[in-house]
Amino acid sequence: MSSTRQRVLALYKELHRLGRDYPDPNYDFNGRMRRMFEKNRSLKDPAEIEQALRFGEYIKNETLALYSLRKYRHLKLRYDSPRP
Repeated sequence: MSSTRQRVLALYKELHRLGRDYPDPNYDFNGRMRRMFEKNRSLKDPAEIEQALRFGEYIKNETLALYSLRKYRHLKLRYDSPRP
């Protein structure tokens, strides 16, 4: 198995796991992610493949940032004492 294929499969698995906890159930994160991967399935040019992988990594990082922000907001609401 080529290293590019391994990178693509690892990215797909990571995004699929992240999609389980996506805050908006109406957004259909996993469905959109799957369609994106299927659309790029026929790419042959290594530069285009690398660009698609970088975009997928960007989506992964943005999703992780969204989760961190959601956790931070929850903790702030929970533990921030009201000031008189």
